[in-house]
Amino acid sequence: MKSLQRCEWPKNDLAIAYHDREWGIPVHDDCVLFEFLTLEGAQAGLSWDTILRKRERYRAVFAQFDPHRVARFTDTRCERILLDPGIVRNRAKVLGTVANARAFLAIQEAFGSFDAYVWRFVDGRPVRERRRSSADIPASTPLSDALSKDLRKRDFTFVGTTICYSFMQAVGMVDDHLDSCFRRRK
Repeated sequence: MKSLQRCEWPKNDLAIAYHDREWGIPVHDDCVLFEFLTLEGAQAGLSWDTILRKRERYRAVFAQFDPHRVARFTDTRCERILLDPGIVRNRAKVLGTVANARAFLAIQEAFGSFDAYVWRFVDGRPVRERRRSSADIPASTPLSDALSKDLRKRDFTFVGTTICYSFMQAVGMVDDHLDSCFRRRK
């Protein structure tokens, strides 16, 4: 039996499962969108494999990524989270997650949902470009620049253009599966 052709980047079982079941599939659930925004920010300066290994612990310490609950985290709770070896123990990233939850709620209030807000950057449908190899995939685009700028204006942290582009890929706003990948939407 011929094995499936995938994108070049997944190299271990956890990354392969993530690629095959999640990466690039359009997400419209606000809690999942908040999860990916948080995880992409946590990944800054680290490998995605590190974050995938820590993902379940992130879910536990950040209230299953319920932005209403995370927005109410106190400084005391953040100090306890910073002691947890199961996450990236970076003070700016932990405090940024709480601040981002508050900003996330403000966007929900203004737009009805974060989903409605974020998907308007791609006119409600995934952007699809031809990708023959990983070298064809940019680190950022004018769309991720615009999303990053707008999120920063709304008091988000850890939302630089590269993080935003990774977020857009993860939640299916951008389909960057290689043309040869079985996940590529025709």
